[in-house]
Amino acid sequence: MSTIGGEQLGRPGTQVNLKKGAPELPEKLSGRSWIVSDAESGKVLAAHNAHWRLPPASTLKMLFADTVLPKLPKDRNHKVVSSDLEGMGEGSSLVGVKEGESYTVHDLWLGVFLRSGNDAVHVLSAMNGGVPKTVREMNEKARALHADDTEVLSPDGYDHKGQVSSAYDLTLFARSGLQNEEFREYAATATAKFPGETKKDKKTGKTKRGSFQIQNTNRLLTGDVGVDPYPGIAGVKNGFTTNAGNTFTGVAQRGDRVLLVTVMHPDAKEAHSVYKEAAKLLDWGFDADGKVEPVGLLAAPGSATNGGGAPAGKDGEAGGSGSRAAAHAADKPSGGAGTALGIMAGVLVVLALVAYGVHRRWPLPELARRRRG
Repeated sequence: MSTIGGEQLGRPGTQVNLKKGAPELPEKLSGRSWIVSDAESGKVLAAHNAHWRLPPASTLKMLFADTVLPKLPKDRNHKVVSSDLEGMGEGSSLVGVKEGESYTVHDLWLGVFLRSGNDAVHVLSAMNGGVPKTVREMNEKARALHADDTEVLSPDGYDHKGQVSSAYDLTLFARSGLQNEEFREYAATATAKFPGETKKDKKTGKTKRGSFQIQNTNRLLTGDVGVDPYPGIAGVKNGFTTNAGNTFTGVAQRGDRVLLVTVMHPDAKEAHSVYKEAAKLLDWGFDADGKVEPVGLLAAPGSATNGGGAPAGKDGEAGGSGSRAAAHAADKPSGGAGTALGIMAGVLVVLALVAYGVHRRWPLPELARRRRG
């Protein structure tokens, strides 16, 4: 696996460096890959197969938003034509965009974030110059973010052979998006009104366009049977396909601390397992504040890549020999990959703090903010 963010993140299995008095990681985590990190400093608190390349499903829409959202004014109107909706995969999740109707960019982003609407994604892609151009720009954006595990073939995350990402990369996409106020607001919106079809009143003969309510499919934001809304949650994106299973990236705040968590493809036998495991990891991350040595660092745009980004310890390895590594992380380092850590670590931590302060410089929205109209 890749060693972007630090040599330890390239090792298979669970990686965590517990100090004395640190809480143990939650038991029975079934996700094939997961990561929990501090959103502000970028320090990775623990991870499991962080760079394992897996199908991302609709969590890839975070990268779509990172790429396209800043380019289109939210009050711009667009009348949908048939070609805008071409190329969607069978069984795609839809918000209900209709050919011949006009929508604002704001409407369409609500459809993307709340209902994971592939129809809204394809219309926004058309407004951006088409799907091929959007896919190319998404891959370029991924490279700029040092998300080198990611290969984009469709802007909506629909299953395509060879379309992959990783828990590490999805976390980078969320962290990048959270720098944008509109992204934060869309990701934290629980319910909204979406424009319906224009219909003629049989009695008056006049046309009228109504609206209908949509609800965010992020169960840690809105709750569901067996899942309570997570305290302090503020987004960001969930996904599901047959090939990817369930995927989820979330951000939550407790006091002055903001954590990011990504879980990919947990055991499908338990209902809502992706949310339950994400909540457990968030709880652990908040409890472990100051009690773990980071196992790596989330790369900031423009920072060094291979082998760079992990806080350095003795011998340049993330966490050093003074921390107590979890028994899970028994795999021996491959050697050589951590050489640059001691030189780069301090610089990269400063870069992350200055460029990516998602709480102090850009406050997260209130819990489960509701938008109407």
